[in-house]
Amino acid sequence: MDHPQKRIGGVPARSHRLIAGCDRSVGQYRHHETGRRLRNLVRAEHQTMTQGERTRQRIIKEAAALLNQYGFSGFSMSELMKATGLEKGGIYRHFASKEQLAAEAFEYAWQGAIDARMRNLDTIANSVEWLKQFVDNFVNRRSLVPGGCPLLNLAIDADDGNPTLRQLALGALRRWQRDLTEVVTRGIARKEIEGGVDAKEVADVIISSLEGALMISRLEGNKHALFSIQTCLSSYLDSRLPRRR
Repeated sequence: MDHPQKRIGGVPARSHRLIAGCDRSVGQYRHHETGRRLRNLVRAEHQTMTQGERTRQRIIKEAAALLNQYGFSGFSMSELMKATGLEKGGIYRHFASKEQLAAEAFEYAWQGAIDARMRNLDTIANSVEWLKQFVDNFVNRRSLVPGGCPLLNLAIDADDGNPTLRQLALGALRRWQRDLTEVVTRGIARKEIEGGVDAKEVADVIISSLEGALMISRLEGNKHALFSIQTCLSSYLDSRLPRRR
């Protein structure tokens, strides 16, 4: 099987980093790529795309919605054909397999979730406040791709033993962990956060709390669990992280 091409919206995947500039005035965070600049880049590239490239992007966009709502086994090529108006051959002209298509569809959906969670974070300099706003964005903002959190959905979907899906989910998780860890590490270096704080532990607390609360909220059909965990995380970040003067 061909390896999935690691591109999202015509932009190399390495350009899609979670940290979009926690302190752009100082320029201390790596890979400063704000959501606005990223969207402008995607828009510019879209304008220069060939018809075939635009068709490929349309397939990925429609597949992302189907994958995120119904899972890898749950969405059929017939549904994708209906959504895109293409025949099966027209779809597979652009992708070597359903797994390759799913990989790129997941990256598209995941980037949509990241864009929503990164809203307005490039204006926040303080690391603790950045993390609190990130939590708020997770709770109150939703991606344009329907179906909820792509990572949570794919992780559950991968539980059937599909190694390709599992590696996709694990890779996204590792990037998320790394990026939140970087925020805490930078906060320590700038003396905003206590030096003894375990940055990886903070990242895991945030991620596991948010994803767990999201699962409960989806099952219960309301956002009570998400609002509760936001309050708990805000208290945790305010009491555990700031450097004592």
